[in-house]
This record gives sequence, C-alpha cells and structure tokens, in this order.
Amino acid sequence: MTLFRRLLLFIFLISLPVLLEAQELVNKRSSFYAFTGISGAKLRQFNEMLEDRGLSPMRNRYRSYGLGYQARINDFVLGLELSQHQSKASHFDEFDIKYRTSRALLNVGYALTEEGKFQLIHYMSLGVGYLNFEMLPADQTQNLEDFLLDSKEGFILRENNIHKGSQYFGDFLTEIGFQLSYDFDLPGRKEAVEVLAKVGYSFSPFEGKWEMNGYSFDNTQSGAFVRIGAGISLPDRNFFYKDASIGASLYRGFHFSKPETLNGELAKKGLQSLEGAPANWGLRILGETDGLLYGVDVFNSAMKGMASDSQEQTLNSLRIYANAGMKFFQFKNFSLGAMGGLGYGNIRYTLSEVEKPDFPELFEQRYFDGYLKNSGLMAKPELLIEYGIPMTNRNLFDLVLGASAGYELALSNYRLGELGMAPFLSGPVVGLSLGVRP
Repeated sequence: MTLFRRLLLFIFLISLPVLLEAQELVNKRSSFYAFTGISGAKLRQFNEMLEDRGLSPMRNRYRSYGLGYQARINDFVLGLELSQHQSKASHFDEFDIKYRTSRALLNVGYALTEEGKFQLIHYMSLGVGYLNFEMLPADQTQNLEDFLLDSKEGFILRENNIHKGSQYFGDFLTEIGFQLSYDFDLPGRKEAVEVLAKVGYSFSPFEGKWEMNGYSFDNTQSGAFVRIGAGISLPDRNFFYKDASIGASLYRGFHFSKPETLNGELAKKGLQSLEGAPANWGLRILGETDGLLYGVDVFNSAMKGMASDSQEQTLNSLRIYANAGMKFFQFKNFSLGAMGGLGYGNIRYTLSEVEKPDFPELFEQRYFDGYLKNSGLMAKPELLIEYGIPMTNRNLFDLVLGASAGYELALSNYRLGELGMAPFLSGPVVGLSLGVRP
C-alpha cells in the first residue's frame, strides 16, 4: 500500500470519533464473527485460451472464509473483515489450476432497525487485496533436496504478494451488500451468540488492476455472494460493566528466530540465504466482560529475498489464534492481563523465476516456479498491557495502545520436505497494537 493510501486510511480512522460525536450517538453494540460463503467468477481470457486448445474452462465458483469485527453506535455501523477466497481446482494432465485471493476491507453501514436482537444493515466496503494464480502438479515434490535441485514444477503468479508481508496488500476493492443478524442470549452471561447472513456483490472498481502476464484476472475479485456466519456480540442492554466491550487493533509483531536450518540447505545448493528475522502485521480482536478476556489474533509472518540472479524466494507463515484469559489489574485507563492462545499455523516456501513470459507462451512452457507448504497446531501464552485514551467527551470510543510479550510453541513438526521447521516457528514474540474500542 502506498504512503498516500495509508495516509487516507489514517485520516479516515482518526476522523470517525469526531463524526460520531457530532451525531450525539448513545447506543453501543460490538461483535466479532467468522463466516463462510460462496461466490462465482469467470476468467474470460484464460478460459478462451483453454477452449482454443480443446480444454474445459475453469470452474467459476469459489468459496470464502473470513473473520469480521463490527461496532454500532446507534444507527451508524463501522467494521472490518479479513477473508480468503479459494477456487475449485481444474485438472490438466498432471497439473491443478486454481486461484486464491485475500481481502482486507473496511465496512461502513447504516442500520435499518432500532437497537434490538434483530439487525438489518446496509453497508459498503473499501479495501485492498492479494491474488495467487497457480498451475502446479497435483502431486508436488515432497523431498526438499529434490525440490532445491529442480524447483521448476509449474508456474505461480502473484499480485500484491503478501507472502513477502502484509504491507504488500494493494489495489482498491469494493463491496456492497446487506447483513441480517440475530442475537441469542447466553444464560448468566452479558455476551450473546450472533448468527448472521450476508448477501451482496464484490468487485474491483478500476479495470485492469488485476492483470498478470498479459491476461486480466479482475473477476477473481468479483461476484455476487451469499455468506453465513456466527460470533459473539455485546448488545447495548448488556453494557452493565464499564469495560464490557469488544475492540479491534492493528497488530505489529516481532520474532527472534531465524531459519538457520533452511539456510544451511539453501547454501548446499548454491542458493542465497534468507537474511534477518521475520516480522508480521496482523489483526487483534479482543473482548472483555467482567475481567474475562477473549478474542482472535490473525497475523502473517514473512521473509523474502533473492535466491539467485534469476530466482526470488519467500518464507511465509500465517497464524490464527483463539485467545482466552483474565485481566488481573486495572488502574484508571491502564490494565494488565494474561492470555493463552491455541490455533492454526502454516509454513510456506516459494522459489520463483523473476522473469516469466506472457500468456499463452507461459501456459505452453509452464515450468518456472515451485512451492512447499505444511501446517499444524500452534500455542501462544502471553502477557498484555493496554492503555485506553478516550477520544470524545462522551467516551464513545477509546483509542487503545497495547503491548504484549509471549512465546509461540509449534505443536506439529511443520516439515518442508523432510526438514522440520518447528524450531523456527517456536520462540518469543513481542507485539505492539493500536486500535479502537467502543
């Protein structure tokens, strides 16, 4: 994302409390949720190339998975979503052809209902995305030594390559739709279980922004969708405790491990090492009720560099944690707590040619890039410090500054070929966060 886009986003977020206070809003509601859904998109140019060769077109349906956060102040709704969208694989000889996209969206909406258990919201979204289109063998090499000797198994095309880091997200995406949700009370708890459904249409507003190697892939970011989900909500009628709320923060983490074992294997094959230590950008959603902490962390740890004069490499790991803990100290706006997280992690290593021809020559030659991946369980205990700064006279929102220190523990081997990467994924992590909390 360019400096100009980051500046626009910062101005937008800072101005929200002023806009909200100007409307003299009083009723609060915050929630976070997970969702899944389906959508469809036809890759016209690529399908035409396949048809010219007597091949079947790619399947036009993709499935979505994601996490979202939403805050409501009276009728005004503000939220954000992180999502991944995965196509079905099409088969050609020994190859699988498929794509996946990721999106980070800010949602602004208006509630068509009064505060209550039932919600009907009309919203629009603006954000950024990432696209991965690949043609790789269905049975990829599982031996690291063989892979490093000859990694050219197929081809991988990436636009706004977040395998290099989440800061590479880019190119505007938009979405417009309706959300219906209903809160089911939990006996003896201030939280409610929220069940929701969304219908709408997503698209890229600027034609040609998702062009790769001479072909347009705009439709991978477009299509009518239907999504369903569930999560945790804190309705206004349950805000009895002053710190009962759910907030969202941008998270910046720092790791202290290096891929020394992998670098040793790279050196044996005459490839350059990955320098430095991984860092990450991510999202932290954190709720609190009567001192009980709960929420979700999503962050993307990345390293990148040149492998040779003609090849670049990335080492990437996505982690998703479900967290729970307690706040055991608070003085005014300062608080101290502890959490434990259990979740999913993966490890992904890519070797790719820097220069590749355009389609259809790329499709005919096809042997350029390779990709190894594995996944498993992760655990993360941590200490958390937060300081909330009221942003309006009526204390509608707090600007929350946070710092955390913990230890990540890989509960699986995370093998790249036969090389175990668990020591690389395990280690201390320090994080800083900046966000808002109603």
